[in-house]
Amino acid sequence: MTDSRNLLSAFVRGRVTICYDLRMRKASIFTVGLALCALCFAGAARGQSETGRLELAARVTPSAAKPEPVRQFTFYVLTKSYEDIVKDVEEKDPIPPRKEFIDGLKVSPELREWLKDHDTLDLTAPDLDKLLNPDDILKVPEFLLAYERSNSGGVTKGLPKPKYTEKDKKEHPEKYEKLRAEYLAALKKFIKAYPETVSGVELELDGVNPQSKWAAIQSERNRRVQHLAPDTAQINYLAAKADTDLDGKAAISGLAPGKYWISSLNLNAAAGDVRLRWDIPVSIQAGQTTRVELSNLNSTEARSYKP
Repeated sequence: MTDSRNLLSAFVRGRVTICYDLRMRKASIFTVGLALCALCFAGAARGQSETGRLELAARVTPSAAKPEPVRQFTFYVLTKSYEDIVKDVEEKDPIPPRKEFIDGLKVSPELREWLKDHDTLDLTAPDLDKLLNPDDILKVPEFLLAYERSNSGGVTKGLPKPKYTEKDKKEHPEKYEKLRAEYLAALKKFIKAYPETVSGVELELDGVNPQSKWAAIQSERNRRVQHLAPDTAQINYLAAKADTDLDGKAAISGLAPGKYWISSLNLNAAAGDVRLRWDIPVSIQAGQTTRVELSNLNSTEARSYKP
């Protein structure tokens, strides 16, 4: 093969002198053409043997129904897991630290401190009363006001009542402080004696509940990630893509040997009541065809499920 290439190259460059008539000239041109074709076919054969082929079939099985092929759906072959790509995008757009978020809340310093010390931001959760003790209620202004409101109007018998007014706070500050201290002491004893009176406090805390604001921050950040991650995957990590046919099958040739991920990005394949996504690792071998079946069992939903 090497001698043929050298001879052909020399012939093309005109370094080989040949004496021939018209018949010999035609024969020589034909021979050169055959040699060029042989070289092209040899190169194509080598190219095919140096790459691999991927064949996939995708099916979704609805609840209590037969599997359905995923038709006319685009699958992406990535050089990096889409799950990891999403994590990279999230790291570049982090959610504010919890402490920083709490420091920015327009609530009392006592409530901010309580939130930092407790693993919750939802003050309207039904089990909030289990997190509150009498000292919390008396120390945090928002909790005290919520407790007083939830037990006011004669709902709770024997509830201590304050003997001071806001007017006393300005005109008789010493008297105000003394009466307030007496009221808080009596209220603390009452709460200890009747802990069930704390139940329902969460219904009065909706106006200062930070959970809605925290959820909005997370939702907005997730929206940005959902928008950026597919673009990042296709711009930086896309090796190939293919659309499935009516049988839910697709094939991709010419893949360099290596590890890839078959991904549906952030798109769902739907059938009945089931919505699935995939992010499946696959190894491509030179000169070989790799076949992969995508189903409910190897979807991202199945991998995240923990019985």
